Amino acid sequence: MLSSCSSTRTTVSRDDVKGISPEEAYRLGKIKNTPYVINGKVYVPMSYEEALSYQESGIASWYGQETLDQHNGQLTAYGEVFDPSKPSAAHKYLPLPSIVKVTNLETRASMVVRVNDRGPFVGDRVIDLSAEAAKRLGFYQKGSAKVKIEVISR
Repeated sequence: MLSSCSSTRTTVSRDDVKGISPEEAYRLGKIKNTPYVINGKVYVPMSYEEALSYQESGIASWYGQETLDQHNGQLTAYGEVFDPSKPSAAHKYLPLPSIVKVTNLETRASMVVRVNDRGPFVGDRVIDLSAEAAKRLGFYQKGSAKVKIEVISR
């Protein structure tokens, strides 16, 4: 999957990394097209241009399953406060922020969410959703679902 992602470096201004240190921005891939490392694996975020035609199907989960308050109040990779009661998502490669349509392929329920965090970094999952998004898509109790992701806009 990394082979389809751009690795072009761009010039970065301080406005590109508001509210977080350059080291944290680099680690989380907030700076456009800047690779970041999680558990020794390098991830290369897509450019906005690449993301506009991006679609993917795979397993979605919701984060905070261990304890619902585990991530509540923590900052997302984009620097926003995570609230599990509001729809949001985490993706390994999409630029932050991105707007995506997520469709539960079993129930056909779909919704638009804003990707503002990085993850999931467990198994072969393709997207992590907030608890509220999982509820609206009908897989909160189940924990995971096969979904289709389509980028709507940045």
